[in-house]
Parts: sequence; structure tokens; C-alpha cells
Amino acid sequence: MDTDKDTAAENALGGFLRARRARLRPEDTGLPTSGRRRVPGLRREEVATLAGVSTDYYMRLEQGRERHPSPQILEAVARALQLDDEAVAHLYRVATPAARRTRRAPRVEHVAPHLRRLLETWSETPAFVLGHALDVLARNRLADALYAGFTHSDNLLRMTFLDPFAHDFHRDWDRAAESGVATLRRAAGIDPEDPRLRELVGELSMKSADFRVLWARQDVRGKTREAKLFHHAQVGDLELHYEAFTINSAPTQQLIVYQAQPGTTSADALALLGSLSAGPVPAQDTAIGTG
Repeated sequence: MDTDKDTAAENALGGFLRARRARLRPEDTGLPTSGRRRVPGLRREEVATLAGVSTDYYMRLEQGRERHPSPQILEAVARALQLDDEAVAHLYRVATPAARRTRRAPRVEHVAPHLRRLLETWSETPAFVLGHALDVLARNRLADALYAGFTHSDNLLRMTFLDPFAHDFHRDWDRAAESGVATLRRAAGIDPEDPRLRELVGELSMKSADFRVLWARQDVRGKTREAKLFHHAQVGDLELHYEAFTINSAPTQQLIVYQAQPGTTSADALALLGSLSAGPVPAQDTAIGTG
């Protein structure tokens, strides 16, 4: 039987494995199909076969009773579940978690003054700094103008899931939502005990059914580069490409920089937005409490 009635529901590794095998069909892996299936995706014994381990051992992995899988076992399971590089890294993190730490004293994430000054000099490029939980810690004038209209402007996930304006702003809301949740899932895998992450996941889970569905999928992805499709109330449609840069002096923070392809209507719209929002407005700095 393929139903979990034990502590696996509280087990990060088990939750990840179950979610990922539920998304694979036997035909995706070359396994034969036989009759009507009672559960979505692969069965436990099918994953075990693909990974070259016993069904009992794989069951112990999902139930959290096997706490020290070898790298070879993890590699075999990753191949069986067809995980990409980000998902493999996440698998290793949740399978070999760091020792539980004592509760950290609350801290506040700040952006360094020199980085805020740098943001202010970029008058033609929307740019902002994200904390580890996708909190918007600072943004320049053009980024502020780009995201004008949001009630929730302190966190990218709260903006996406809790602000109705997001559905008008994001021309592909589904993609934006999936990407944001996958990035948050990656952060949670790195530090599952982080109080700020737990607070945010709890809030979004209570207030958004869409978030709950995507969180259960266990997608994992970091921010690197991507095209974003926006609709701005003042300047119309925009297609902007972003790059995410790790800040060496604050490794849990990322600098996000948007740009439009030169010579496109998006470049013209971004320039218009810049002229409409021109003024001596400094980069905003929002202190976010975290643990």
C-alpha cells in the first residue's frame, strides 16, 4: 500500500521524495504499465527498482527511518527520479541536514550603505536587493516605479500571492508564482530552522491556496537569470531580463538587476517610466527582522 500514516509527513526528505515520484509516470522512466493505478506517479517499489535498492530500504528513506543514506544511494535515487542539478543539491541538503542549532537571537537584515548608494546611481535600470527569504531590502527609484501599485511591497512572495494587483502586473502570473515558490523552497532547504522562513511559509500557507499547492510540489530553483513579462499601468507591457548577483559582503543577499533589450518597445517603455518617475528619491531601505 502506498499511503503514509506515519511520521513521514513531518520528514523533509520523505516529503521531497514523495512529491517528486508523484510527478513521474512509468512510461517516463521506461517501466511497463499494468492496469489501473491507485496512486499518481511512480510507486515506491518502482523507484526502488530504478535506483537499485530494496523496496524496504527506499520505504525507510521516505519514512525518515533511514537517516544516513550514502552519496551513492542519493545519486541513484536522484537518477531514478530524474532530478535536475538544483533538485539534486536540495536532495543532499534535506538528506544530510546540519545538526539542529539552538535558537538564534533575532537579527535584522540591512543593506550596506555603499550598496544603497550604488543602487541610487542606476537611473536607467531597475535594481533591488533581496534577503534570503525574498524580502525586498532596498530598491532604487526605477524599481520603486516599476512595482508601484502593490500594497504588499516588502516581500516578492507576499506581493505575488497576497496582493490582487499581481495578477494584472504579471502577464504570466503562473510562471512568476512557480519561480518564486521554487526559490523559497531552495532557501528553506539550506536553513530549515530559520524563523523568518518559517514565519513567511506559515503566513502564505494560511492565506493562499495557490501557494499551498505550489509549495507541496517541492520544486527547487535558485534565482539566476530569466525574462519577466510585466504590464505597467502607466507605460504598458514590458519584457525585462534580470540577472541575480550574490553579494560577497552579505552572502545571504542577492542583487537583482533588470534590463530591456535595446531598441525594443520594452526599452522605450522603461525609458518613459524613468522620465515619469524622475526625481531625487533615494533607494528605499527596509529592515526585515529574521532569525
